[in-house]
Parts: sequence; structure tokens; C-alpha cells
Amino acid sequence: MAGSFEWVGYLAGLCTTLAFAPQVVKTLRRRSAADISTGMYVLMCTGTVLWLLHGIDIGSWPVIAANAVTLGLVGAMLVMALRYK
Repeated sequence: MAGSFEWVGYLAGLCTTLAFAPQVVKTLRRRSAADISTGMYVLMCTGTVLWLLHGIDIGSWPVIAANAVTLGLVGAMLVMALRYK
């Protein structure tokens, strides 16, 4: 029964992952991260890596997929926050 709602995990992952996309696009276009909190993105990257490791450990593809993509977006924001400040 637990696997019957796996699509909910994929949908949740899609929503939370795509939430970072507008900020990435805006920062890339403006080439400015003046108002971006570097600390927030350090914590988010750390948490995302931990979620990714947890997903790998339990073998949950929704958790793995969502956090792998999120790590890419959040990592890009962290790099831009450091570069464009």
C-alpha cells in the first residue's frame, strides 16, 4: 500500500524543486545577488545533501530525484550568491 502513493512524492518533489527556478533565473539575468542570503543557501545545500543521502539509503526514487535536481539549483544559487555579491 505504501507504494501506491509514490506519485505524491514525485509531485511534491517537483513543486519544491521548481520553487527555486525563478530565483535562479532572476539572479542569472540580473547578475546580482545583493539581496540573497548566503547563509540560507549554505544551510539549504547542506540539508539537500542530507536528504539526498537519506533517499539513497532508503532507495526512494522520488526523494533521490527531487533532491538531486534541487541540489543543482540551490548549488547554483549559492555559487551566484558568492560570485555576484
